[in-house]
Formats: sequence, structure tokens, C-alpha cells
Amino acid sequence: MELSPAEQFAHSTVRIECDLNGGGVSTGTGFFYALNRSDTQHVPVIVTNKHVVDGAVRGRFLLTLRNGEGGPDIGNTKAFQLDNFQGRWIPHPDADVDLCVMPIAPLLREAEATNTQFFFITMDKELIPSAADLEDMLGLESIMMVGYPNGLWDRVNNLPIFRKGVLASDYKQDWNGRKEFLIDAACFPGSSGSPVLLFEIGSYKTRKATVMGSRIRLLGVLYAGPQHTVEGDIKVVTVPTQQKAVAVAGIPNNLGIIIKSEQLLVFEGMVR
Repeated sequence: MELSPAEQFAHSTVRIECDLNGGGVSTGTGFFYALNRSDTQHVPVIVTNKHVVDGAVRGRFLLTLRNGEGGPDIGNTKAFQLDNFQGRWIPHPDADVDLCVMPIAPLLREAEATNTQFFFITMDKELIPSAADLEDMLGLESIMMVGYPNGLWDRVNNLPIFRKGVLASDYKQDWNGRKEFLIDAACFPGSSGSPVLLFEIGSYKTRKATVMGSRIRLLGVLYAGPQHTVEGDIKVVTVPTQQKAVAVAGIPNNLGIIIKSEQLLVFEGMVR
């Protein structure tokens, strides 16, 4: 059975779990991306944020196996645990751009040696909006984000969580002078590294017409979100058996700051 666009994107992401230097575990989102794609070959990588893997001494993720018909064998997975996890990622050369990639060809070759094949969908630069796409955009377009908020996922079927929202800033402009934009959607820890897609199925509006059809583009990668705080005086409260600190709580504004997908073009040619 042919997969729908949403089902394809369900198999384009991977949940990343990190053991951090000094203790503790963190989770984030990565997605599969093809660099240097030609008619015959490409370099498969996972894309995520630098801060997702920063300080990670080990990392873990699951890949879904491929069934006999070439589709996903839902629920049948292979787990990977990798040491020196942070060192396996190639950072974006601009220190202010929170992106990195990890080539996965060695893992795929290792699997093939045991007659194991994985099912995943790779995005590539053809999904990055063109100049014509930008000209057609009206603002407030619908977006979809795929990932693992707070580390949540369908662990039995190895599937992510979808969130929907709208653009909260003009994508044609650079938010505060950076190659970034805002979305109006619930963004939580663990969603870092999630792909954000222009996802309009059935019909959509452009500056010239209402078009019957679908428009899907990779707009960018989530990396941050503004918060406001509920705070009072930080004080130590003495109780009979312990001292307790009163914390400052951060509350998400339901806005996400997204790195524009054009920043992924820097990685083309960096990995062979």
C-alpha cells in the first residue's frame, strides 16, 4: 500500500536519546536527509541541533526494518547505541547556526552485512522553498512539525508525534536579521531538531489563485522557543527536616524559533 504524505513523514524522523557527560539523559529529534543527491547515489545523514548532542557521551535510537514488499515493518526495529556520540556529528560551520549532521552509511553497511534493511524516508534540498514558492506565500500558511515533544513517542510502533500550527512571522523575511522565522505551535523540550513543513493537502491559496492540489515544503528546523516566567523571591524555606529552594518556573509562549532550511545547503559537498 502506498504511503500517504503524512505517513511518509512519520518515517522521516528519529528519536535521539543521549547520555550526557556528568550524568543525566536528554532526548531530541532528528530527521533523515539526503546530501549530494544525484540520479544514482546520495549521502544519507541525520539532521538535528548541536545542542541536542552537546556533551553526549553515548546516544541511542531505533530504526524500523523494511518488510518484504519494501515498506515499513511496523513494530520491528533495530536499536543502535553509539559511543563518542557528540564526536560523530558534523557541526554547521557557523557557530551561531544550531545545526549538525551525522552520516549513517556506516550503520547501514553494518546492517546490510547481516541482511538487514531499514525503512526511512529522506528529505533533500528539492523540498527547500524556491524563489517562486516564496513569491506565492501569503503568510499564515499551515505548518506541520514532526518530532518527540518531552521525549514522547509511540514506542511500540516507533512512530513520532505530529503537531500543527501556522506561520507566526513572514517567512520571506529573516526574523531579527537571522535566517530564522517563527511558528505558532506548541513547542516543548524534546522537539528540538524537529522538521517544520509547509503542509497543505487538497487545496491551498497563492497570491494568484486557489490551487487544487498539495504543497509540501521543508521550511526549517526547530531549535528554540521564547518563554515567560512566573517568579517570586528566591528564598530558602526552613522546614523541620530539610531546606527547600523555591524555583522560578518557565512557561512556553507556544511559539517556536525555526532555522530556515536553506541553512542545510551548507552541508552539500561537506560529506562524501
